[in-house]
Amino acid sequence: MPLSIKKMTSRLSFRQLQVFKAVYELQSYSKAGDLLGLTQPAVSSQIRQLEQGLDQPLFEYVGRRLFYTAAGERLYESINTIFIELSDLQTDLGALKGHVAGELKLVAVNTAQYMVPYLLRAFLDLHPQVSVRIKVVNRATALQRLNENNDDLVIMGMVPTDKPLASLPFLDNELVPVVPQGHPLLKQPEISAQQFLNSELLVREPGSGSRLALEQHCQQHRLLFAPAMEIGSNDALKHSVIAGLGVAVLPKLSILSELELGRLKIAKIEGFPLRRSFCVVHPQAKHPTPAMQAFLDYVQQNIKQFERMFLSE
Repeated sequence: MPLSIKKMTSRLSFRQLQVFKAVYELQSYSKAGDLLGLTQPAVSSQIRQLEQGLDQPLFEYVGRRLFYTAAGERLYESINTIFIELSDLQTDLGALKGHVAGELKLVAVNTAQYMVPYLLRAFLDLHPQVSVRIKVVNRATALQRLNENNDDLVIMGMVPTDKPLASLPFLDNELVPVVPQGHPLLKQPEISAQQFLNSELLVREPGSGSRLALEQHCQQHRLLFAPAMEIGSNDALKHSVIAGLGVAVLPKLSILSELELGRLKIAKIEGFPLRRSFCVVHPQAKHPTPAMQAFLDYVQQNIKQFERMFLSE
């Protein structure tokens, strides 16, 4: 016999639903435990109690892999609705008190990760009831997430003009040509762009915004773009330059400490630095949540302050 609503609600807890959601999404008891700060036996216990309360198995092992059952899939659909409603309730209750509340889902391209924490500090001081989630990705993934409307806002440069996107430029992103301390190029009175590019050029992977900017610059100025090595992150790229593997064009924001310590040097080359604007981007048709609108307003009102903070040198 199906469980009555009264019996079902008396047997379930929000903690059990939260644990189930984590196990379902991560397909792992141990990973769910790590996410929630629980031991694996505690996760297993919560799932077992939930299965007993519903009188249905929710997960099953086939070999060593964990799979959800039909009952588990249906429960996940319902739980998603419940948690969305709770998030909306939090937002509405905050609005009734005159406060902005709720979740703000941000995506930042790799280059932007160095300044986003500084943007958020003052924003969260103004809106302490907003919960922020940040995902750092490359440009190609950011564009994909924009197309899929997975997030509230994306912070990126080089916004496509062939898509219906709303864009708020707020800060210059300087891409500078860098060499390690003591590099032979530094002894020359003048350095041509092609000389620099021929000096074991290290670049990010295809899909990176900084690589695309350099490729476009080379095309516009008829320069040969022939990378010696591809490296998958700005941090790994700058350390590769410091180690003497080659030269690179890097976001200035990502190497401020290395420049101050003298471990990296900016080469003086005509046509550089490359300048692109960081922008806050979202699909034009997207209806802003209160937290999303508050962040857009905050960025718009503080552009001059961001310039002083990051471009004061």
